[in-house]
Amino acid sequence: MQITLDNPAGAQQPLGPYSQVARVQLPDGGALLYLSGQIAEGADLATQSRGVFEMLTALLDAHGATLADVINIRTFLTDIDELPAYAAVRREFLTGTPPTSTTVEVPRLFRPEALIEVEVVAAVAGPAGPRPAPRLAQ
Repeated sequence: MQITLDNPAGAQQPLGPYSQVARVQLPDGGALLYLSGQIAEGADLATQSRGVFEMLTALLDAHGATLADVINIRTFLTDIDELPAYAAVRREFLTGTPPTSTTVEVPRLFRPEALIEVEVVAAVAGPAGPRPAPRLAQ
């Protein structure tokens, strides 16, 4: 099994000494992508959420994946009462059948101004393997 750690040039660079993406190459040519938690600037949760999903999109794109390939999402909120605002933005970006998910409230994040952090795992089919089934609109 081959594991590649990456900070793609086209995506925002990490805020500390870590890799943004861990790509685990699978024997069939597919891969699992583990993306580090992403935060974004903005005055409110909706703005930060949009920025986070835009960064996740760029990181996935750098590895030939899209948000449709996401199989797990973990969300950390500093105020669980803001969940509806996050959920509305999430539905804009994750259409169709939702991935497995965990959302928790935390007292604070890496940056004091951060209201949300999101990390994902994506599965990318190999060249000979089938593409994931299209997501159904809900």
